[in-house]
Amino acid sequence: MMFQKTAAIAASVLLAGLAGCAKPETAAAPAAVDTAKVAETIKADVNQLVADFMSKDVDKAVSHDAPDYVGMFHGQPNVVGPAGDAEITKLQMADPNADLKITIDAVDVAQAGDMAVARTTYAYTFSDPATKAAKTEHGNWVLGYKKQADGAYKVAWAVVSDTPAPAAAAPAAK
Repeated sequence: MMFQKTAAIAASVLLAGLAGCAKPETAAAPAAVDTAKVAETIKADVNQLVADFMSKDVDKAVSHDAPDYVGMFHGQPNVVGPAGDAEITKLQMADPNADLKITIDAVDVAQAGDMAVARTTYAYTFSDPATKAAKTEHGNWVLGYKKQADGAYKVAWAVVSDTPAPAAAAPAAK
């Protein structure tokens, strides 16, 4: 009888020890992200951002910004936050010659779907401060998007870098 009790206790201890070695239940793998769908969402947002800028609606234009937005513009101090972006956007929108045209060259989406980068080229027409005549700047506009807690994508950072004007098209052969 004593042997049976000892064997039962030993078996219980052994089973308890083995239970500790069992593999824990694994959490379900996260759902695969449709990066093509995210890229289309980002493209639509970039186009809407430009439309909002062209409508001269400051609030709509900066509504695309994440709360921690940082804008980096050639030769200027960084613009921080939507409020900082609104200040510069108001100045740009006050210019009667302001016109922005873009081409989205590519959108790269992180496999996890939490971040994306939109690369665009732009032509921005504005009033030359010295002559007040319309002047067009060409360049690259790169926007870094971050997925927000509510699932929306917002611009976390943007870099604007001017480039030389594109070469004139060659005359047509006669």
